[in-house]
Parts: sequence; C-alpha cells; structure tokens
Amino acid sequence: MALPTKKFPAFPRTEQIAPVEMNRVTSLYKTLFWTGNSNGQLHLLDQTQLPQHIENTICTTVEDVWNAIKVLKVRGAPAIGVAAAYGVVIGLQESRNASVDEFLREVDRIAAYLAASRPTAVNLFWALDRMKAVAWKCEAFTATEIHDRLLAEARSIELEDQTMCSAIGRHGSTLLKAGMSILTHCNAGGLATAGDGTALAVMFQAAADGKDIHVFADETRPLLQGARLTTWELQQRGIPVTLICDSMAAQVMKEGRIQIVITGADRIAANGDAANKIGTYGVAVLAQYHGIPFCVAAPSSTFDLSLPDGSGIPIEQRASEEVTCGFGTRTAPENISVYNPAFDVTPAELITAIVTERGIIRSPTTQAIREHLA
Repeated sequence: MALPTKKFPAFPRTEQIAPVEMNRVTSLYKTLFWTGNSNGQLHLLDQTQLPQHIENTICTTVEDVWNAIKVLKVRGAPAIGVAAAYGVVIGLQESRNASVDEFLREVDRIAAYLAASRPTAVNLFWALDRMKAVAWKCEAFTATEIHDRLLAEARSIELEDQTMCSAIGRHGSTLLKAGMSILTHCNAGGLATAGDGTALAVMFQAAADGKDIHVFADETRPLLQGARLTTWELQQRGIPVTLICDSMAAQVMKEGRIQIVITGADRIAANGDAANKIGTYGVAVLAQYHGIPFCVAAPSSTFDLSLPDGSGIPIEQRASEEVTCGFGTRTAPENISVYNPAFDVTPAELITAIVTERGIIRSPTTQAIREHLA
C-alpha cells in the first residue's frame, strides 16, 4: 500500500487546551475499572458528561450496566464487551449460594438481558458468549466457585483488551510517516476500550515513535463523539488536532490536507465489510475518489465470520430526539419524521487495510481474513 509522504499545509493552529501531565493521563483514560472481590462494583467514566465534566458512574446492579451501555455512558465495541463481562458478574452476585443448576440458568438469563442493550457491536456478544462458556465448563464446581471464576475471566478480558490496543498501535504506526495528516471519524480511542483504543492507538504510538503527525477529527453527528471525545483525548496526549464538521471532509481532502483515513469498527463481516459509526461509509467513498488510503483498526474479536458480508450486520436505530433535540436544544420542527441509524457499513472494496493486534490485512478479502485469523 503506497502512502503519500508529502507534507501538506495544515490549518492555522487554534488555541489548544494544555495537555494534562502524563501522570494524570492514566486516571483520565480509566474508561472502566472494577473494585473489590466478586461482590465488588464496576466503575465507568460517564462519557455523556465529557468534555465538560469527568464523572464516574458506579454500577451495582446488572440494570445499571445495561443502562450505561444503552445510553452510551460506556461506548465503543471493546469497552462494551468488557463492561458486559463485568455486568455478568454483578448480575450473579445474589446467586452465589444458589444451586449450580439455578446459577447456570441465571447466567444465561443475564447474558441474554445484557445482549439486548445494543445490537451492532459484536464484541458485546463475543464477551457474553465467553462468560457463558466459562460458567458451563465449571458445572462441577459450586455456584460460589463459578462466580469467582467468572470475575477472573472478566478481568482477563479487560487485560487482553489492553494488550490488544498496544499491539494495534504498534502495527498501525508502521502505516504513518512523519508529516502526515490523518482523518478519523467518531471515537476509537482509550474511551472506547480498556486500553489506548484502536484507531487512536495508532496515532498515540506514532507520536510516541517521534513522528510529527496532525489529526483531523470529524464532529460525528448527531452525538458528536468526534468533537466531544476524540479531540479531548488527542489534546490530553499533546497531539495536534483540528476539528471539522462532517460535511467538510470532502473539501479538506480536496485541499490535499489528508494523507490517510483511520477509523475503528464495531463489527466486521467475513469478507471485510465493516460497520462503524454512521458517516464512515461516506468518508470511505470520499477517500477513494481522492486517492486516499482508508484503513480500519479493530481487534480480531470484532470479526463476525458467521456473516459472509455486511448485509447481515444489524444496524441499531436510535431515538429521533438525538437528531431533533441534540443535547437539549430543539433544532427541528415538532413531529418531524426522523431516520436515525447509529451505524453504516463500509464495503471491503473501499478499505485499503485492516489493522488488528495480529498485524495488517491489506486489501481485505474473505480468504485473507480467514488466513489472518487462523
């Protein structure tokens, strides 16, 4: 994959919020964490409050976890999967003294309940299936012992996610050269994972490698994850970032300011079709027209090999108020009809490369993906 190396002019630098000291970055990026033993609690950084407020939500019931996923207090496919795993542990806290049969039935019920929170991010279902598999393999143990093992499994999922983010960053950084400007859409950083993120991990690693890069972030309407979250994360790391409206992407590309596009993904079909935040497909079309590489960064757990292509990926439909009354201000007439899909699917033929923790899949095809994941 040939990537342009010419350094194009950037927009005049606007005033940047001073980045926090690095010893504070870890606490700011603690998207989620568990406290206590098997009867402990899940703490989530409430992303609906960013960037104005840094507040944690403490989940003590499975309903708390379900609601946090549904209303986007926790978001991003990997982070949703980790939160759901801990949600299973929370939901079973009252069943530690039940019979094994009752406990296992409760495992299935809680997993099904959490699975209904959001339909598109495959990591949610992957994590829940993994938790169920651990429980059913331990049916010779007591309910208390199984519950303790489920907490250990949730912690493993969290740790593996952190390791995965680091590996994606290392592989993806090889695609970037000094002087490049990168366009990203939505938020695929530390706020979307238990680690440094997927797409943003590539940029974080490139900056750590000493590469002089600049990032353009789409607002990502209607919930402004790019404006609220991506720009905030990049500022904390001291990486130059310019915010643009979604509708400006074509013009910015035309002006030669973008050399590569990198986004995350919530589900990738067996042929490489990738579902990501609504608007990603349009960015990919624009990138192809302007001859700009379009890359996806996602863990191997994001692939859904049961779907031959992206036509089978379920697309979440969200409330009309997100469009008509964004952040409490009405911007459309009462009773207007609204179509609000949360995701779209980018065809594999528009994707230059997919970066996973295992390496880079160039010009993704069904065969290339199966060989990569084998």
